[in-house]
Amino acid sequence: MLAAVPNPLAVQPRRIRRVVQETHDAFTLELDAHDGGHAFKPGQFNMLYVFGVGEVPISVSGDPAQPRTIVHTTREVGTVTRAMRALRKGAALGVRGPYGQPWPLERAIGRDVVLVAGGIGLAPLRPVLYDIVAHRRDFGNVVLLYGARSPEDILFRRELERWRALHAVDVSVTVDRAAGAWPGHVGVVPSLIARAPFDPPNAVALVCGPEVMMRFSADGLRKRGVRADAIFVAMERNMKCAVGLCGHCQFGPFFVCKDGSVFPYERVQRLLDGREI
Repeated sequence: MLAAVPNPLAVQPRRIRRVVQETHDAFTLELDAHDGGHAFKPGQFNMLYVFGVGEVPISVSGDPAQPRTIVHTTREVGTVTRAMRALRKGAALGVRGPYGQPWPLERAIGRDVVLVAGGIGLAPLRPVLYDIVAHRRDFGNVVLLYGARSPEDILFRRELERWRALHAVDVSVTVDRAAGAWPGHVGVVPSLIARAPFDPPNAVALVCGPEVMMRFSADGLRKRGVRADAIFVAMERNMKCAVGLCGHCQFGPFFVCKDGSVFPYERVQRLLDGREI
């Protein structure tokens, strides 16, 4: 008798273990997965379902080495995430996944790693940093270039400091606008690329953020000498089914949910450069 094939659309109810308000509109949900865990690879996403409201795709932002806790960080941007933000410890949330292609960390072993993140795009790259820190000797220089709208919008402040201080990660943060005593850089995140300490021919770059930011970041990386086939981007287009059936996330010839959401930049460069795609 053939074994039953797991249903890729099956929803598992999970209890919220903790809610963390990261910024005025960004929050983290930690979900209990003690009953066998929820293994994932950095860059994959889950579909999160608020019962009676709907579901949204959100990248897993936790530690791959801790599969008994499912972590998601997102912003309040619509009906579902607004309802999600109102949930409290002990409430139930539906989870299905993980889905999608992961960041190609195996390509980065023995090489410099450049992570370029804009806004909430730091959350999908956070598991990469956890993995790199756990195996720090496997990599060369590790550089994180992160841009936020303002100092108040910076995510994971304590971890940024810890990665910088304890784990030899070169962290540079810039903001679009600043007031008061902000001592850091002001400007868009691609402007940090020119002076970042990495060896371009020996670097792998992982980029996540708004599409315009990823396009300019990829251009900046190429101008520094990073190989085109060593740049990877994560698309944030909305997904509905997550298994390539509904067509909602079609991007040219690709379905972001199953062909991505992580793509080699070479595969999607023409599409990112186009309008209304």
